[in-house]
Amino acid sequence: MELLVRYLDRSNSICSVSTQDIIKEDTLRDDLKYYFMSPCEKYRARGQKPWKLVVQILKIVMITTQLILFGLNNQLVVSYKEENMMALKNLFLKDYSGVDEDDYSVAVYNQQQVYDSLFFVLDQYSQLGRLSVGPISYAEDEEGKLLPLILCKEYYKRGTLDPSDEAFDIDSELETVCMSHDPKTANQWKTQNSSFFDLDFYRLVDIRATFQLKGINLQTVRSRELPDCYSFYVTITFDNQCHSGKVKIFLDIDVQSCACRDWKISGTAQKNTHYLLVFDAFVILVCLTSAVLCTRSIVLAVRLLQRFSRVFHENYNHKVCENDQKEFLNGWYVLVIVSDLLAIVGSILKMEIQAKSLTSYDVCSIFLGTSTLLVWAGVIRYLEYFQKYNVLILTMTAAFPKVLRFCCCAGMIYLGYTFCGWIVLGPYHEKSFQKNGFPLTDLQKFLREQKDVPVSEESSQTDVHVQNSAFCCCRRVPEGDDVVLIS
Repeated sequence: MELLVRYLDRSNSICSVSTQDIIKEDTLRDDLKYYFMSPCEKYRARGQKPWKLVVQILKIVMITTQLILFGLNNQLVVSYKEENMMALKNLFLKDYSGVDEDDYSVAVYNQQQVYDSLFFVLDQYSQLGRLSVGPISYAEDEEGKLLPLILCKEYYKRGTLDPSDEAFDIDSELETVCMSHDPKTANQWKTQNSSFFDLDFYRLVDIRATFQLKGINLQTVRSRELPDCYSFYVTITFDNQCHSGKVKIFLDIDVQSCACRDWKISGTAQKNTHYLLVFDAFVILVCLTSAVLCTRSIVLAVRLLQRFSRVFHENYNHKVCENDQKEFLNGWYVLVIVSDLLAIVGSILKMEIQAKSLTSYDVCSIFLGTSTLLVWAGVIRYLEYFQKYNVLILTMTAAFPKVLRFCCCAGMIYLGYTFCGWIVLGPYHEKSFQKNGFPLTDLQKFLREQKDVPVSEESSQTDVHVQNSAFCCCRRVPEGDDVVLIS
């Protein structure tokens, strides 16, 4: 950088050069000075309008607006999946309280509860059309037949068990037996498969009920979006692997969205979709313009570096150092180009989603979110033209490698502590305390029964103003608060 500064500030040539070389040097010096000017200085020097700055500001507004619109639609999709998960748990899990216990939904502790919960799943599946309040139904195969529910039990192949004599004989090989349940034969499944439900619980490992449902997300109609069709692959597992007397019941859903095959909608939703497609196309056009302008600036910078290197070598027999070469290669332009490419890809995916050709909401959100982050980060470049901000940016640039090394060291210590705590303390952690609070002692229970704190005779004659201001928080204990004893 020192060589470059000395070259720019040089007024008299030390070497004997021709008049043509002097003119060439002066022209190069002017071009270099102009290249390192801010957009405002360029406008004052040659009247060049800051098109890149205008495009970047316009791009920030449009990409942020696009991200907000897509985020609102994506939020509807995510909420639809989560609410369907909750609805299916309430439909198919007997005595479901609405709150999962740890990683499972329901737990049963005796054989009758296992049978009741299992039969409840089959009965609810048979009556799904009369029970569900949402637009959800059975899935069909290519021939139009309803897909049945598949129920499989997995158990040890052979075994005898006598806990009183501390004796057992178990064949660790597992066997799987399955049956299918057609919702049309709701009254016959118990008699036709009675042997299947003869369970040996000491050999039973798990029972899995799998079935497929179809649904339509109609809430997107009111948000100016065409509805999506969904396939719900539901798996209900009765987990008895621990053989601890506690059977855990899980309900897992794999949701896949797809474009509806036959749809018709009237009103303004389809027209609004066309407007959004036009807006996305304009975003792509702005991003292309930004990428072209930044690419042009990089090409001009490379050519200017080549001119400077050639003149410097011919006239001064010096080679341009790496630090001076890096001054010509502006990393902000690369950042803007990358953000433009991500925004273009994300906009194309968004247009395909709106046209119902794709349903990759997660992939599109990654592209749009990352591009928006990089676009906002790219604006920092224009803060360099203000002296106070420039000092801050230079400080951040110089400190970034050291901060990164510190984060790596701190992250390793944190990971070591996390794994140690997970192994040593994790098995003994009472997670129920997080939900229900710590158990109360007899003294704390006794104190909680006292609604009002007793007031002595002297304190009752205290000044009214002092009572209302200083001691107002100490005169009663709220009913739901925990009492903490401090000695």
